[in-house]
Amino acid sequence: MLFCLLIDYIFSHYTIGDQLGKGGFGVVYEGRRLEDDLKVAVKYVTKTKDAKCIFIPDHPKPLPKEIALTILASKGPSVPGIIRLLDWQDHPDHFVMVLECPSPCEDLARFMRRHGGRLDEEKVRHIMRQAAHAANMCCDRRVLHRDIKLENLLINSETSEVKLIDFGCGDILRSSAYRSYSGTSAYCPPEYHAKGKYYGRQATAWSLGILMFVMLCGHFPSDYDLMLLKQKLWSKPNLSTECCRLLRSLLKEQPSRRLSLGRILSHNWFKVVNLRSAKNHFIFS
Repeated sequence: MLFCLLIDYIFSHYTIGDQLGKGGFGVVYEGRRLEDDLKVAVKYVTKTKDAKCIFIPDHPKPLPKEIALTILASKGPSVPGIIRLLDWQDHPDHFVMVLECPSPCEDLARFMRRHGGRLDEEKVRHIMRQAAHAANMCCDRRVLHRDIKLENLLINSETSEVKLIDFGCGDILRSSAYRSYSGTSAYCPPEYHAKGKYYGRQATAWSLGILMFVMLCGHFPSDYDLMLLKQKLWSKPNLSTECCRLLRSLLKEQPSRRLSLGRILSHNWFKVVNLRSAKNHFIFS
């Protein structure tokens, strides 16, 4: 039934192929745009009773929040690290999003499993450079993604490009505190558990720190790991000093002392020159 509804709405512009993934309220299909045979991802989302719609500039009617945030995140000069929304349709009980679909690509969770469960420092630096830039650009465009994690980052094994996807847990970025959290609990900032509130940019920096730790170590930081990081005692023999310093800066318990989102890419860890990366020969196979 779902497949038939999807075909009815977008068959005039797209063909629908195999299912690529399925979440709590959405199903993603492989597709092709008829006019030029471009490969796309078609996401069908069932609306819940509490589904939110918001107003954004240039759109006279409120849009489903995920559509609105994806439009805002892509508005302006193109950012390679943010997935592009190509088309969309809104209906009373569901909405459909047509998104770019890099090929070949896989999410970082699957990529890590294929590479033994963790990544070397140079690969992580290459990924983090793109993820941090995408996260900062989202915030600059008033979008709080709020669910930056392995599963929401796609990597193209031929070009090594990383793209941030899925704005379904996001919100409009504001200067005041948030008092609810809808992202993945393992990436939730500690201030939310301690005080019941958090700020968007500081929480995003924390989630990037968790992401970096998981890619380097193959597991989420334990309370003991976080305690060692807090006391500046955490280190790994295979990691550089600057790598460990960046982790400590991102995973500070006090948000006011955490490295700000806009300064992440200025950290010394990213100043290491890798000639293979510079020549675009850094291929993940």
